[in-house]
Amino acid sequence: MVVQFGKCRLEIVQGDITQQKVDAIVNAANSALAGGGGVDGALHRAAGPTLMNETRALYPEGCPTGSAVATTAGRLNAKYVFHTVGPVWKGGTSGEPDQLASCYQTCLELAREHSCQSVAFPAVSTGVYGYPIDLAASSSLKIVRRFLIDHQTPELVRFVLFGEGAYGAFARVLESMTE
Repeated sequence: MVVQFGKCRLEIVQGDITQQKVDAIVNAANSALAGGGGVDGALHRAAGPTLMNETRALYPEGCPTGSAVATTAGRLNAKYVFHTVGPVWKGGTSGEPDQLASCYQTCLELAREHSCQSVAFPAVSTGVYGYPIDLAASSSLKIVRRFLIDHQTPELVRFVLFGEGAYGAFARVLESMTE
């Protein structure tokens, strides 16, 4: 599914984020930037040891929740990996919505800073961190839409979603934005 905002495209696809050919791939990282399961583990395996070596060297203190840092992409078909730390869902009353919005905002700002024309996002925090997929879809797509309209960059933002449930949740929200 594709929606155009000025010269920018917002896409949602179901697939494997490690296979994306984009300028930057967003990693749903943990705060220690230590690799892990889910998207984080898959990206580290696909990128090779360079990714872990670089995060350890550049960011020995890790990265706080709601923020993001950039590294090169190792063996991935991208120039950069933006490691963002999403919130663990605690019912929505501990700042999780603002932290999740900040993840997307910070990654889009990194894309501008690094002159990226294409970025692939996962559904940050919706796996083991337990963020409800419908709420995550609504929040993340609103932030991305607003950024694209305001800045007209990057030219392509693609959400690469694992599974039909995530794709369906994002598709429902994206459809409602075009009505």
